[in-house]
Amino acid sequence: MKLKYSNLILNIIIILVALSCKNSTNTNDTQKVQTSQVIKTSFGLLSDGQISSLYTLTNKNGMKVSITDYGGIIVSVLVPDKNGIMADVVLGYDSVGLYEKNNPYFGAIIGRYGNRIAKGKFSIDGKSYQLATNNAPNHLHGGSKGYDKKMWNVTAIEGEEPSLVMTYLSKDMEEGYPGNVENKVSYTLTNENAIKIDFEAMTDKATIVNMCNHSYFNLNGGKSDILNHSLQIFADKYCAVDETLIPIVGLADVTNTPFDFRSIKNIGADIDKDDTQLKNGLGYDHCWVLPQNASSGIILAAILQDSLSGRTMRVETTEPGIQFYSGNFLDGTIVGKYGVKYHKRSGLCLETQHFPDSPNRPDYPGTLLQPGEKYLSTTTYTFGLIQ
Repeated sequence: MKLKYSNLILNIIIILVALSCKNSTNTNDTQKVQTSQVIKTSFGLLSDGQISSLYTLTNKNGMKVSITDYGGIIVSVLVPDKNGIMADVVLGYDSVGLYEKNNPYFGAIIGRYGNRIAKGKFSIDGKSYQLATNNAPNHLHGGSKGYDKKMWNVTAIEGEEPSLVMTYLSKDMEEGYPGNVENKVSYTLTNENAIKIDFEAMTDKATIVNMCNHSYFNLNGGKSDILNHSLQIFADKYCAVDETLIPIVGLADVTNTPFDFRSIKNIGADIDKDDTQLKNGLGYDHCWVLPQNASSGIILAAILQDSLSGRTMRVETTEPGIQFYSGNFLDGTIVGKYGVKYHKRSGLCLETQHFPDSPNRPDYPGTLLQPGEKYLSTTTYTFGLIQ
């Protein structure tokens, strides 16, 4: 009898130990899923010998975003299509050396000033400044070596929603801009499949700041160009431009023009129409004026859809404008990721920002940053499926 009870007790102990081990294993597995959300790998060498790293963020849905410390560039964005198949929906390169050699701003942080400044000139308190005219005759996207060509310091933060905090000190008179500017850009991958980008900057001298991200999107993963993508922009007006893409006087009404995206329509529907503005931009390369500015909080600026894949992307921002660029200057000479050649309109940009040439336009929302002030800007790109 004693032996029988001893065996029974022994069996109970074995079962309890097994259950304990199983629960312990499950707990460890759960912790691994929750914390293994930022993976750092090598991304190659720059010409000066610096080692670049690639940080891959993964959310609980399996969406992955990879970002490099060179230029704060979004290298890849993997999201599912209507059949659950993952594909990369941004243009770019497989290694940092190619970004350094020939990058039309694929995925980069743009600064100090995104977009164009007429003839590279502006003034603050009566003092004139001359910037590089790297997009002759104008200044473009921060100059010859803007933020897109700098190494950023990175802090990875794991948790429920992984993020990267990237910092860079832009020194006084770098690229001709006054003031030492401390920049911080935070990328967060949310569990709503959104890339949330928070821009911050502080200066020790009055300067101008207008940062943005310059990702080229193609929601079908590059299976075709973006002309069959559908786009909706929530704006009644846009900045009409001259032949050098500098805004002309006044804001233009989109009504009865190819620039009316208030109702969602195919990008290719009007892009080749006989229109002076389309000729100036070689397609769409214009800033739409959103109905609220940053002080009003974040608003829905645009919705992009691709019927082929079923993917959608919503753009929300605190910025007063959104630059829609339809990839007009891609010409097939660039070989990007996976050996794909990027031909004209292989991707499009939806850059949330202040208006072009704002430092010279008192009628536009201002871009002046004073000491003691903090530049703040937020944009989210949220991916989903057509319902």
